[in-house]
Amino acid sequence: MAVSKKTKAEIIVNYGENAKDTGSMDVQVALLTEKIKVLSEHLKNNDKDHVARRSLLVYVGKRKSLLAYLEKSNRDEYIALISKLGLRK
Repeated sequence: MAVSKKTKAEIIVNYGENAKDTGSMDVQVALLTEKIKVLSEHLKNNDKDHVARRSLLVYVGKRKSLLAYLEKSNRDEYIALISKLGLRK
């Protein structure tokens, strides 16, 4: 269920300023989006896994709050990020 190290490193390189930039908003939102995708696929096969379902809700809430902050602070970066990730408003 966890995101592999290789996938995580690729996301950090694609969305961060350098290979060690794990704290920027773009990287955090992209990593949460990947975790959400992985958990969604897991829950399609294991619908009674309530711990995973709760984790999914926590990740969605965290991503939502980060995106709301980004929208308030830097609207252009917010629009670019959601279009790059394929998220809708």
